Amino acid sequence: MTTPTPLKGLRVVEFTHMVMGPTAGMVLADLGAEVIKVEPAPEGDTTRRLTGSGIGFYAAFGRGRRSLCVNMKDPRGRALVHRLTDRADVLLENFRPGAMAKLGFGPEELAARNPRLIYCSGKGFLPGPYEHRTALDEVVQMMGGLAHMTGPEGRPLRAGSSVIDIMGGLSAVIGILAALREREATGLGGQVQAGLFETVALLMAQHMAQTAITGQAPPPMSTRLPAWPVYDIFDTADGGKVFVGVVTDTSWPAFCVAFGLEDLAADPTLRTKQQRVAERARTIPRIAAVLRTYDKPALMAKCEALGLPYAPIGRPEELFEDPHLNGSDGLVPMTLPDGRPVKLPALPITLDGARPGGAGDLRAPGADGADIATELGFTAEEVAEMRAAGVL
Repeated sequence: MTTPTPLKGLRVVEFTHMVMGPTAGMVLADLGAEVIKVEPAPEGDTTRRLTGSGIGFYAAFGRGRRSLCVNMKDPRGRALVHRLTDRADVLLENFRPGAMAKLGFGPEELAARNPRLIYCSGKGFLPGPYEHRTALDEVVQMMGGLAHMTGPEGRPLRAGSSVIDIMGGLSAVIGILAALREREATGLGGQVQAGLFETVALLMAQHMAQTAITGQAPPPMSTRLPAWPVYDIFDTADGGKVFVGVVTDTSWPAFCVAFGLEDLAADPTLRTKQQRVAERARTIPRIAAVLRTYDKPALMAKCEALGLPYAPIGRPEELFEDPHLNGSDGLVPMTLPDGRPVKLPALPITLDGARPGGAGDLRAPGADGADIATELGFTAEEVAEMRAAGVL
């Protein structure tokens, strides 16, 4: 099946690092845009060289670009990049406030040169009292309530992924696509901003609404009052763990009969969902004891046959061999910088039944610089001079 490329013909110039901006660039590239990443010469984006928990950032979100490593402090480097942005549809950046303007690449300067340019900035905070603060994924998780809702009572805990950076990048793409649609009508580009703190606020909307409705602040999810009769993690006979949910009045009797709990199905005090929630202290120990007699595969097979929501307690490394991801083009074949092959997640969408992405691998720093300069009209001699001077 042909990979869909709905953004083919769109040129994006990307000045990004870490996760938020690269996520947006990856999405645009996977959807078919030509994305040229402008990186500092000679070694490229510092994200490439992160260690520890950041070692996977570049590989995870860096695919599909062309790499242009250039010394932006040199007038020749700035002239080259200006020529590039003059011909671009979108500029994407997520550096600290004022950094791009200091180099002569702020939104006002570039709009004067290229009125059709859509200038998208990934920010810690949208314009307001906090906009000059330094923000990181973890910072906004803490201040926005996500860490409070994730950890045990009194022990705030960041989520187990760069969830705000990633979602912030997706928000940036939403804004870019909206601006592109607007440009079709007006012929003019504009400015788009996506904010990390505001992303956390959106994730907290359900808890804010709960507070407004009940008049009480919700406790952390780890200590929340149960909303469903069976919605728990259960031990299995072989030492495994499986999450099982029995949340409807129609699934309850079938579940009880299948697991030999007919007396619970017949109990008039457990007929409705609300009754079963109120009686969890009595029912869950019984259910846990029965489910513990099954090994993990057998329990999951039985839940699948019943149509119940269930899940093994997975780990990230298990996704490499996940049969669904591997059987649905859900993993993109790539090559790590050290030459080893790897499969990493595709975009979580289909377009006319096909998964986008996978057309572009990771690129070495500056791998496309000479070609890009030539395409912009620089002569071979000029390119050679810039390379000799460390501009490229």
